[in-house]
Amino acid sequence: MLRFVVSAVRQRVASTGTRIDAAPMDTQDVDVTVIGAGIAGSSAAAALAADRHIALIEAEEAAGYHTTGRSAALWVQNYGPPDVRILSALSRPFFEHPPRDLAEVPLMTRRLVVFLAREDQQVELAALHAEGSGLRDIPLADVKALVPALRDGYAVAAAAEDDAFDINVAELHQGFLRQLRARGGSLALRHRAGRIERCNGRWFVETSAGAVFRSSVVVNAAGAWGDEVASIAGAATLGLSPCRRTAAIIDPAPYNVARWPMLVSVGHDWYARPEARTRLMVSPADQTPMHAHDVQPDELDIAIGIDRMQQALDISVQRIERSWAGLRTFTPDGSLAIGWDAALEGFFWCVGQGGYGIQTSPAAGQLVADIVTGRDPHGAAGIVGAVDPRRFHPSPPLSLLRA
Repeated sequence: MLRFVVSAVRQRVASTGTRIDAAPMDTQDVDVTVIGAGIAGSSAAAALAADRHIALIEAEEAAGYHTTGRSAALWVQNYGPPDVRILSALSRPFFEHPPRDLAEVPLMTRRLVVFLAREDQQVELAALHAEGSGLRDIPLADVKALVPALRDGYAVAAAAEDDAFDINVAELHQGFLRQLRARGGSLALRHRAGRIERCNGRWFVETSAGAVFRSSVVVNAAGAWGDEVASIAGAATLGLSPCRRTAAIIDPAPYNVARWPMLVSVGHDWYARPEARTRLMVSPADQTPMHAHDVQPDELDIAIGIDRMQQALDISVQRIERSWAGLRTFTPDGSLAIGWDAALEGFFWCVGQGGYGIQTSPAAGQLVADIVTGRDPHGAAGIVGAVDPRRFHPSPPLSLLRA
C-alpha cells in the first residue's frame, strides 16, 4: 500500500494554511517524473529522455521487483488484443537489432510455439486461426517428434507459430535503465510516492526518501499500484485489476528439453516452456484477481499447473525446484491505457500491460514519448484511440487534457 508521506513541505503548508510555491532545498526540477521503474516505466523514461530531462522513481530497492523481475517472457505475435498485437509487431525490429547503447548481447532466441487443442477445444483452435497471423497447422506426429513426452490421445490438433522468440528480460530492462542514465535521466530507488499535487502549473511528487520532484508532466507507470498513484494525485481511477500468475520449475528428466517448443493449451489453461536448457517452467495460466502486494505463489495453483501439464506430457514430477508468482494488471476492457488523464492536466497514464508488457515495451515506450511530446506516433497512430485512458472517463472537454 502506498503510504502518505509527511514531509517538511507538507508541514510548512499546514502551519501557514497556504501552498508553498518556493521549492525546498531537495527539490529536483525535471521535465517529466515517471512513477514506477518496471518495464513500462523504464521503457517510457528511456524514450522520453532522448529530448527531455527525466526522473524515474521507484518504491522498491530494485527496479522491476514485482512483475518485470518475475517474468519469463516470450514474444508471441498471436497474443493479446489488437492494440497489443500491433505494438508487439512494431517492437520486433527493436528486438532483432537493439540499439548499441541498450544491449551488446542478443535480446532474442528463437523459440517455436505450439498450441495444443484437446477434443473439447477445437472451437478455440478455430478462433486462434481466424484471429491470428503467421500460424500453420502442425501434424501431431511432428509435435511428438519435437516433444517425445507428449501423451498419445491428449490433443486432436495443433497449430504452430514459427517466428516467436524468448526475450532476455533482464538485459532488456537493464538496457532501458542504461539508456535513461546515458541520456541524462536519473533513477531514484526506495522513493515511494507519497504526495502528488499540482500547483501553479507544475506537479510536485514528494517521496518517502524526502525528495521532491517538480515537473510539468507525471507519468503513472506504477503497474498494479496505478490506481493508488492516481488517487494520491486526485485523479479518477481506471478500475485496474491486478491478477496473480503462478509458475514453477521442474526437472523433466530423462527428457532433454533444450530445443522443445513452448507448449500452450489453446484454451489458455496451462503452458510449459524450457528454462535454463535443462528445466521446464510450468504454469496453470492462472489469472486470479487480488489487491496489489508482494504476491506469493499458491500451492493449489502450482498443483493445478502440474496436473494439467501431466495430462499432456508423460513427465514424472518428483519435486518443485522453485516457484514464484507475479502480478499482471489489466484495465476493465483488457487493452492498454496509454495517454492523458481525462481531467488532470499533465497527468499521463501508462498502465494495464497485463502479460504483454515485455514484448510491447519498445513500441509502447516510444508511444508514450510521442504522445507526451506531441510527435507523430507513426505506426502506432491507429491504436491511439484504443489505448486512450479517456475511454473510461469520456466526459471532460479536450481542452483540459494537454500538458
